[in-house]
Amino acid sequence: MGRTRNPRPSICRSAVLAAALLCAPGAIAVVDGPGDDRTGYERPDYQTRSRALAARVGVEADLSARVRTPPLGLPPVPEPADNPLTAQKIALGRKLFFDRRLSLNGTQSCAICHIPEQGFTSNELATAVGLEGRDVGRNTPTLYNVAYRRVLFHDGRERTLEHQAWQPMINPLEMANPSIGHVLARLRDLPDYAGLFELALDGRPATMDGVGMALASYQRTLVSADSPFDRWYFGGDADALSKSAQRGFALFTGDAGCHACHIVGEDHALFTDDGLHNTGTGYARDMAPTHASAPRPVTLAPGVFGTLSPAALASVSRPGRSHDLGRYHITGDPADRWRFRTPSLRNVTLTAPYMHDGSLRTLAEVVDFYDRGGEPNPLQDPRLRPLGLTPEARSDLVAFLESLTGEYRTLVLDAFAAPIGEAGGR
Repeated sequence: MGRTRNPRPSICRSAVLAAALLCAPGAIAVVDGPGDDRTGYERPDYQTRSRALAARVGVEADLSARVRTPPLGLPPVPEPADNPLTAQKIALGRKLFFDRRLSLNGTQSCAICHIPEQGFTSNELATAVGLEGRDVGRNTPTLYNVAYRRVLFHDGRERTLEHQAWQPMINPLEMANPSIGHVLARLRDLPDYAGLFELALDGRPATMDGVGMALASYQRTLVSADSPFDRWYFGGDADALSKSAQRGFALFTGDAGCHACHIVGEDHALFTDDGLHNTGTGYARDMAPTHASAPRPVTLAPGVFGTLSPAALASVSRPGRSHDLGRYHITGDPADRWRFRTPSLRNVTLTAPYMHDGSLRTLAEVVDFYDRGGEPNPLQDPRLRPLGLTPEARSDLVAFLESLTGEYRTLVLDAFAAPIGEAGGR
């Protein structure tokens, strides 16, 4: 695992870099820290200021150590009895995570949507783009601290990382493989995987279970905490948190009532109840009258926009599913309409845009949304109500949310050191 990362950028990142070079000469700037400087991405006129690829220096980390000793503010990492964490499985899962050859045409990897230097999500797209530009329809959830999640996906349709790993690979809108067997056959034919599954899985070759176990093992190491809030609240450092953020925390756990769903415990905080709630996000859009013949705006690539006719959009969009009713699509229960999983607030400054549809671009917009009581509808969670916050109170809440950014540099630098499968197939 000592190989350096392939210097060729992915197809998506190549487009971003080219756009920056063509549209903003001289804008490429090396900044301190891994990844791209995306300050200001929330502006409508935003242009990426991608770092030169030569600045992306990979530094391998001891990922097992992060699991053995989680950062301040997190509990012990859950470790399934039937999939104990080992260095070999973590290394194999890391290789799989960055390998584009696991998609039908060799262009999509897990990391194409869960971009390490963008908070293991995608800051530049409200909703994910899959194979050949297909509209996935939902915002890419962050993988930071995913080891602690009891339900997965925005609609909670999976319960384990081992099972979750396969869904994007066989989803026709994402990596678009025709079957599990197709993926396994490809892995068994790739020479750089020779012996790796056997080494990691007690002599077993690549199997459905083994792929899921390896990918889950790597994702369980993506723990990030030890934020200014953690050092103040759990570490007892009185100077670690600004006065504004402290006032924001008092609101968060007091009159604003945010802690009812974003839970803070006595010795750790996951900032989620792993429940599914209807805040109204998407309700107004789904219930608005539609005009079947009207062109619709679409994002073609980060910073590149256009309009498509309904017929053209249907060729790359979700077939037969124009509305996103959340948990209802899983249970069929009308009471579950527009219910979505509560995200963790850890590292929330790194994971914009927000909500299941990426409809809120900034933390200030999120606070404003909840201040006005969300989007009222007959099935809305009864805990939501207009708060009537002052501008100062809203600013304090944003300051508190910003204080939840933990140590992440180690994980990003390690990702830059990961091996990447060749684009375009074998």
